[in-house]
Amino acid sequence: MAEAHAHGSDHPYHMVEPSPWPALGAVAAGASAIGAILFMHDVTVWVMLIGFALVLYTMFVWWRDVVREAHTNFHTAAVQVGLRYGMALFIASEVMFFVAWFWAYFNSSLFPAEAIGGTWPPEGVLTFDPWGLPFLNTLILLASGTTVTWAHHALREGNRNGLIAGLWLTVILGLCFTGIQAYEYAHAAFGFREGIYGSTFFMATGFHGFHVIVGTAFLIVNLIRAYRGHFTAGQHFGFEAAAWYWHFVDVVWIFLFCSIYWWGAGVPAVH
Repeated sequence: MAEAHAHGSDHPYHMVEPSPWPALGAVAAGASAIGAILFMHDVTVWVMLIGFALVLYTMFVWWRDVVREAHTNFHTAAVQVGLRYGMALFIASEVMFFVAWFWAYFNSSLFPAEAIGGTWPPEGVLTFDPWGLPFLNTLILLASGTTVTWAHHALREGNRNGLIAGLWLTVILGLCFTGIQAYEYAHAAFGFREGIYGSTFFMATGFHGFHVIVGTAFLIVNLIRAYRGHFTAGQHFGFEAAAWYWHFVDVVWIFLFCSIYWWGAGVPAVH
């Protein structure tokens, strides 16, 4: 309340100033969706690319304003509670996305159709050895969860060097995961359009891979902010949100590894 009175207000909440970014974000999202439809119908790719570029620009300027608000002491304790609820709901919505991919996978694997031979994986599909690159990537992500937790504890203890070191390690591990998954995709013995196994595999693991890339970018932004001294032991929601997101990515991968790579493994392909 003291901070609220300091800004001439009788409540602890931040009344956001009028902003053009929600409207621009709606236009960008609409352009991206329409552009994706045009691209999938072989009309043009430029509408989708322009829409995607506008989405990235909107994200940059909108979050830039949120960071500025944090440094202007607008993020009071009450506002931070709202931000945390918002991040929790966002992650819950992401969980629903993955529920859809898992649903598609288990619907096909538990009740394999006669068209694919009545078995899972379908006849002729050579899957990945779960104890090769997939297991290595599992260890990498679990290690990255440890390093981001280390960075969080260092931040809460006022250890700036520990924060920066933990973030660097987490970013490096995230990049290693993405590189290994790209190598894995390049050597897959099946394609995205070669049946239900390939479609469900690449949608589930690829969607997760996209989240790893987004999470890595999120951590890089926090690393830059850490160098600039933006975070304090008592106010660091930006970092906390990135850590939550990264732990969510870790947990989803464990489910992917256990269900798709391990439980759903058939005859591994030999490279």
